[in-house]
Amino acid sequence: MSQYSPQGFSMLPSGVKHLLIINVLMFAATYVLERLGYLQITNMLCLWPLGSGLFRIWQPLSYMFMHAGLDHIFFNMFALWMFGYVLENYWGTKRFVAYYLVCGIGAAITHMAMSLLFKMPLVPTVGASGAVYGILLAFGMMFPNERIYLYFLMPIKAKWFVIGYAAIELFEGFFRADNVAHFAHLGGMLFGLILILLWRRRNRNDNPYQMY
Repeated sequence: MSQYSPQGFSMLPSGVKHLLIINVLMFAATYVLERLGYLQITNMLCLWPLGSGLFRIWQPLSYMFMHAGLDHIFFNMFALWMFGYVLENYWGTKRFVAYYLVCGIGAAITHMAMSLLFKMPLVPTVGASGAVYGILLAFGMMFPNERIYLYFLMPIKAKWFVIGYAAIELFEGFFRADNVAHFAHLGGMLFGLILILLWRRRNRNDNPYQMY
């Protein structure tokens, strides 16, 4: 992807690096605290539905730094690095981190709204997936023809990769009952799309925010 690389390109820019560190530290800390019996801390930081009586105002932010297991955090952090370092080099750290947080909070808002609308079970949600799906959407919009190797074997253009993932999440959100917050994933993509369009409208001549 060197054709998109500004001067000073880094494979681990500061925004991605610090997000990785915070997520890993939060995972380790909550894992230890849960083993010591302090489950109430996890309950305070994860995202509870509005009707549960356990929702707190900070949870739409704190939940995105929590994870349910090693596989959960590994795949989220791998995707954060894989797509995030390119975007951060392209946008800059402040824009990238702001985008990440907006997508994560937007995912929480969408999930809570859909939980109320469809009367979903009153269970907590954790994970950076909403923010990561927003990053995936941004990568597809910034670099639509860049090839992504599905399962490290099959090349697919980023724009089709993003559209495919969105379609799968939409289908599974309506037709599959599981413990995955599909609407949170879609919410992260939706809020990311809105933010990118706002940036584009505000400064159409600023290359990092153009879509082509």
